[in-house]
Amino acid sequence: MEKIKAYKCFNSDMTCKDFRYKVGETYKHEGEIELCSSGFHACIKAQNCFNYYAFTSKNIVCEIEMTGEVIHGEDKSVCSEIKIIKKISWDEVLKLANSGNGNSGNRNSGDRNSGYRNSGNENSGYRNSGDRNSGDRNSGDGNSGNENSGYENSGDRNSGYRNSGNGNSGYGNSGYGNSGDGNSGNENSGYRNSGNGNSGYGNSGDRNSGYRNSGNGNSGDRNSGDRNSGYRNSGYGNSGYGNSGDGNSGNINSCNFQTGFFNSRKENKIRLFNNYIKISREEALEVTGIKICLKFKLSRYRRKINGKKKIFLMSYKKSWNNFIADLTKEEIKEIKKIPNFDVDVFYEITGQKIWKKNLK
Repeated sequence: MEKIKAYKCFNSDMTCKDFRYKVGETYKHEGEIELCSSGFHACIKAQNCFNYYAFTSKNIVCEIEMTGEVIHGEDKSVCSEIKIIKKISWDEVLKLANSGNGNSGNRNSGDRNSGYRNSGNENSGYRNSGDRNSGDRNSGDGNSGNENSGYENSGDRNSGYRNSGNGNSGYGNSGYGNSGDGNSGNENSGYRNSGNGNSGYGNSGDRNSGYRNSGNGNSGDRNSGDRNSGYRNSGYGNSGYGNSGDGNSGNINSCNFQTGFFNSRKENKIRLFNNYIKISREEALEVTGIKICLKFKLSRYRRKINGKKKIFLMSYKKSWNNFIADLTKEEIKEIKKIPNFDVDVFYEITGQKIWKKNLK
């Protein structure tokens, strides 16, 4: 009769399902055996005993022999006859449960782990392939967080290093989803941002590609306002420098839409068709003909390439040709009423001789 070596776990009083076993005794089951139903159950691998019992030294693990009829399952077996060979010390249980060395946890292939299922070393967490992790499922080292491939992260799912936030591929981030370094904000590809979504550096505002902005959406640097491509602006939409006003391409202006320097009052004249006229920018934007022209956009067309339709943009002047062709006679008249209107300048810019068009 074949004797199969296996392991069986008992409660601290050597009972299993209210039946007390004794070392050295043999027990027989009368009738049919069935996994999880009837017969004597044991595990070929000692570590599998703890799929059914808590992993604690309070429980007793014994080496046993299985004889008679035997049926093997995925992680346990059942037999019709069992002999309790000997009790196993907890130190021996640890060696049997782990393939690594010096582990106090269970199913570790690495060494000196107090957690479970670690292939790395000195982990107190679970399922780590890295070393010295107190968190779980880390492939990196020294993580107290979970699922990190980087090192020394207290947050989760970091591929970078020393992040207290989550999902960072950069370094030293307390925020989330950063590919840059040292961010306390979220989803930054730049560095040292306390704001969110910045590709630049040192921004406390959001969505800046520039540096050290407290405002939002700046491509320039050190702006406290928003949407500036220039530098050190407290206003909005400036391409110049040091403006407290808005929409300036010049520098150090406190009013709006200036191309010059050190202006505190807005101009009451602008250039239209290459000549100055006494009208403000705001007033010009209310001219009906200018409103019509501001609706212009590049035309699109489709073309098949390798059997697939692709969308392309027409040239600037061809697009103007399509735009003018769709205007009514009344709209053309309004364009001609634009102050300082000059047919030659209009033609030079748009390529359209609107006085020769067949109007609707």
